[in-house]
Amino acid sequence: MSSAISIPGRPPNVVAASVSPSAATIHDRILGRKESITFPIRQPKVLHPVENEDLRLLILENISQEAVKAFRAQGFHVDHSTKAMSEDELVQKIGSYHAIGIRSKTKITERVLKAASKLLVIGCFCIGTNQVDLLSAAKAGIPVFNSPFSNSRSVAELVISEVIALSRQYFQRAFEMKEGLWNKQSKGCWEIRGKTLGIVGYGHIGSQLSVLAEAFGMRVLFYDVVNIMPLGSARQVESLEALLSESDFVTLHVPELPETTNMITQERLAQMKKGSYLINNARGKVVDIPALIDALKSDHLAGAALDVYPSEPGSNGAPFDDQLNTWATALRSVPNVILTPHIGGSTEEAQRMIGEEVSSALIRYLNSGTTLGAVNFPEVDLRAITLEEPNHIRVCYVHNNIPGVLRQVNEVLSPYNVEKQYSDSKGETAYLMADIADVSPSDVNSLREQISKTSANILTRLLA
Repeated sequence: MSSAISIPGRPPNVVAASVSPSAATIHDRILGRKESITFPIRQPKVLHPVENEDLRLLILENISQEAVKAFRAQGFHVDHSTKAMSEDELVQKIGSYHAIGIRSKTKITERVLKAASKLLVIGCFCIGTNQVDLLSAAKAGIPVFNSPFSNSRSVAELVISEVIALSRQYFQRAFEMKEGLWNKQSKGCWEIRGKTLGIVGYGHIGSQLSVLAEAFGMRVLFYDVVNIMPLGSARQVESLEALLSESDFVTLHVPELPETTNMITQERLAQMKKGSYLINNARGKVVDIPALIDALKSDHLAGAALDVYPSEPGSNGAPFDDQLNTWATALRSVPNVILTPHIGGSTEEAQRMIGEEVSSALIRYLNSGTTLGAVNFPEVDLRAITLEEPNHIRVCYVHNNIPGVLRQVNEVLSPYNVEKQYSDSKGETAYLMADIADVSPSDVNSLREQISKTSANILTRLLA
């Protein structure tokens, strides 16, 4: 047994205490560390398709020039047009483009997608994506990106302006003045303070509108299919009927879905308060417009404001007439109805932000394969390959979501060091990203060919 170890005792009358360093001491220590320690920043490597083909982009509908500049700064070839294209025009031209940017008028149908032999990605420079066949795009391995938030403020401000214009009838008075008629009156004109605004759909636009309306002294109710925490003093009601019956102004902010088509019918209009107003800046098919015309002509409603329609002209200068919508003439003839040409998000600020958001999403996908924010596609991302990793290859593999696919791909990748890998699926489509180390230039084509030949392959891209 070993002998005990002597532990020296603490001297008597010794007090252990911590001494706080002075501010100067801390400052000096921080300065010393800043001078002696440097943190190297790993610079990301700019990736390019190994096919070495110049990427061509088709940008339509007068999308922000800032977006066009961003694409060209990446070295992409950009063809830019202020107009929309018809389905036939797209079928003829889209085969030579790797990406397309549109707003709401251009329709990307299944027929267009079948003609898009090189298309990699679609950018919707707007909120909605119902102008794109999302399912067919996903099956073709094409993610679709949009800008769900950037024009929310612009739409909310437009609604507030319409509420005031309707309640004061100044849109009608301005039209009369331009016709040479002086018609000063106060009958049927109201302040909006103390009135009730009913918001159908309390999303990004509806919630911003709620705050603006309360700033004007309005009482705010909202109806949504999910329970949402209200902002300010807004109150959620249990049913659409309850909202319609209590509101002086009803404004719609819902997507176009089977459940929202003809949401506002003759029956719903009858549930609204007599003398109330309807505003639609959502989607054109949400309102039964012939029924709305009847409600206005019968004086059940005092006015309406519409910015969206079931069928809209394809370009500026085109007629908005009965050939487009059979009720157009009747609607235009009703007093105190504000008709605007889908300008809810048409402000310089909104278009700039939309251009920045969607162009950034397209650039990230084309350059690095990232699908974060895609509306029809699995959302996958990997950290960047750095400049210190020169012989790394990024595999971007879109495939059918069936069993056994990853085993096939990993067998192809087994001779290499897979540094990072991530896979996800959405419906019938799955997406795998993997970064492979130490791939020689002579192996690149063979690697792509082997992965492309897997049974579930939809689209294989290699970036280096």
